[in-house]
Amino acid sequence: MFHAFSKSLPGIFLQCWKWFNLPWHFVAIVLTYGLVTSGFDWWYFEQTRSELFHPFVFAAGIGGFFVPVLVPVTLYVAGEFKARKDFMLAASSAAKAVVLASVIAAFYKAFTGRIQPEFLTQTSSIDISKNFNFGFLEHGIFWGWPSSHTAVAFALAFSLMLSFPQSRIVRYAAVLYMLLIALGASVGFHWFSDVLAGAIIGTMIGIVANRHGRSSS
Repeated sequence: MFHAFSKSLPGIFLQCWKWFNLPWHFVAIVLTYGLVTSGFDWWYFEQTRSELFHPFVFAAGIGGFFVPVLVPVTLYVAGEFKARKDFMLAASSAAKAVVLASVIAAFYKAFTGRIQPEFLTQTSSIDISKNFNFGFLEHGIFWGWPSSHTAVAFALAFSLMLSFPQSRIVRYAAVLYMLLIALGASVGFHWFSDVLAGAIIGTMIGIVANRHGRSSS
């Protein structure tokens, strides 16, 4: 099972860069450019400096780390226990979406090197929202553009919604989860454009991972 899972990842990764999926990347980059150069990122940052948002920030930080691990594992165990093939396929698609979103976001971050906002800072007179360090590993792969938390959340959510299209519970829970992660990240440890780009790229990855899972079943 693990061998088949890992063997399929390179192919799905390449699918995310096929010509018909490049518009997703293009839109994320263009919108980011507009939000950065227009000053919207900095304006949004200044408007959201409040302790009222801190619970959302911490919820996004914790939920964005544990949920993408727990959901595929839970689905897999439930599928084995109940002999539900649809659960097993959903678990596989969700896990692939999570892994690929993490890898692709890290790949972008390795080259963009964007400086992250300091979410505990209440006021600041220095606009650092335009600070990118283009190159390779100029600012690591854990911070910056796009938001990994958001990309992973949207990839997971869309993969699950496509795996269970008739389930309102899955749909509502998935939408609530990805919006909570996006909100927490955007008012905390990421610029708004990081989050928007992560949402766009993550959506594409979730769709591709789910489509691959259905075609290979």
